[in-house]
Amino acid sequence: MAIRRVMPDIRSRAMEVSRDFYGLLGFEEVMNLGWVMTLASPSHPTAQVTFMSEDKSATVVPDMSVEVDDVDAAYAVMRESGAEIVHPLQDEEWGVRRFFVRDPNGRVINVLSHR
Repeated sequence: MAIRRVMPDIRSRAMEVSRDFYGLLGFEEVMNLGWVMTLASPSHPTAQVTFMSEDKSATVVPDMSVEVDDVDAAYAVMRESGAEIVHPLQDEEWGVRRFFVRDPNGRVINVLSHR
């Protein structure tokens, strides 16, 4: 399994203010579903930061997202290791297949692949 990108997920109640602030550093909005917004560097598109007011299908907002080329393989590895699965593996209506897992520091990681 290969990692495609890693990005922080920041809980925000001020999405537009966050977009404007990070825009000062050169980030541009590349996705906005109202409850989740991703900004990226135009020169390095995998350099990204995501802001979330909530998570549409999970009860927790993750701390970080890791996009992999094979989310099913990642899920199998995490289950076999005994890691705590916080949100089950599922296809989401916005075009990703994902699950959440808790790391040893208590952080929730959103592991995903685009469909």
